[in-house]
Amino acid sequence: MAKKVETISLIDTFAEFKELKNIDRPTMVSVLEESFRNVLAKMFGTDENYDVIINPDKGDFEIWRNRQIVEDNAIEDENLQITLSEAKKIDADFEVGEDVTVEVHFADFGRRAVLNLRQTLASKILELQKDSLYNRFIDRIGQIVSAEVYQIWKKEILLLDDEGNEMLLPKAEQIPSDFYRKGESVRAVVERVENKSNNPKIILSRTSPVFLERLFELEVPEIHEGLILIKKVARIPGERAKVAVESYDERIDPVGACVGVKGARIHGIVRELRNENIDVINYTSNINLFIQRALSPAKISSIRLDETNNKAEVFLKPEEVSLAIGKGGMNIKLASMLTGYIIDVFRETDDIEDDDIYLDEFKDEIDGWVIDALKKLGCDTARNVLAIPREELIEKADLEESTVDEVLGILRAEFED
Repeated sequence: MAKKVETISLIDTFAEFKELKNIDRPTMVSVLEESFRNVLAKMFGTDENYDVIINPDKGDFEIWRNRQIVEDNAIEDENLQITLSEAKKIDADFEVGEDVTVEVHFADFGRRAVLNLRQTLASKILELQKDSLYNRFIDRIGQIVSAEVYQIWKKEILLLDDEGNEMLLPKAEQIPSDFYRKGESVRAVVERVENKSNNPKIILSRTSPVFLERLFELEVPEIHEGLILIKKVARIPGERAKVAVESYDERIDPVGACVGVKGARIHGIVRELRNENIDVINYTSNINLFIQRALSPAKISSIRLDETNNKAEVFLKPEEVSLAIGKGGMNIKLASMLTGYIIDVFRETDDIEDDDIYLDEFKDEIDGWVIDALKKLGCDTARNVLAIPREELIEKADLEESTVDEVLGILRAEFED
């Protein structure tokens, strides 16, 4: 009876593994049979004369050993052969040369065999679980998942989904203003699945442009239904984003549909992204017009394109330059990311003043990269630079205070005489 109890306990353990690891029944049966056969082969040198029958519905298993009957003094391998005398104890009609099939109880092989089986099974199930996890999530790259914060570390957060799968949200993939406590729910997109040394890791992201796309799909039915297509996305996570959309139905205003009545649709996305400011614009294959829309809210006077090198020189009225560049250069940076063009902004002037001097004339005194940084602010001449407040030059040109002071000193000196 003790052996039977131990056998049942063994299969109960397998059932627990099955429930915990979410392995389908056919695979589980296969793993069980293979595990038994591996142990039998180690013990007897072969498993070919054994029949292993798994009964998943009953929650048990059977092992039958097949042996050939030989004369009492002719036995060479007790695993493969049985003496005629022993065979007749089973059935008096048995004769030499016939096969005898007898059920054996695995527990009879001893505790070492049971332990070996448990270890073999656990190893195979762990390997299957890892393969299953990798295969399931490799197909979910680019999809949004929800998970609960389980542990917070300095460089990443460990999350668990409803099925207990572990996921990682690295610090670099978090929006700068993200702050979570243990037990809180997090939404993110599956960025990638790593599988080094058969140890899959699911990496999530909240900074990916794809995350923004998926949020739009959730909030805007027309995008989910394919009536509106997101063509391009550019993000500075937690700060600002630009999204270019196109409608396949002339009756649908893609920008209006994405924003919603009184901003109802986009507000949910903005909240999820920690108040990230989102500009939605109409996409066009006309690159000239696309750049103009991308630099909104600035109004552009003219554009000079260099399509070979993907560069664009944009000319604006002086009062529009700061709008085109944006705070910290954010607007022009996003426009470049969205369009794929390097955009240089220039102030629109009819003619240079008689006493003004082009910045290129100062190349002997001012480094070329500094001049280029000033040109990106729309400054072509010395007076253009001097007309901008010192603090604004430091912030928008992203220059050191000492560099700005040195440049201003050089330029002012030209007009003091």
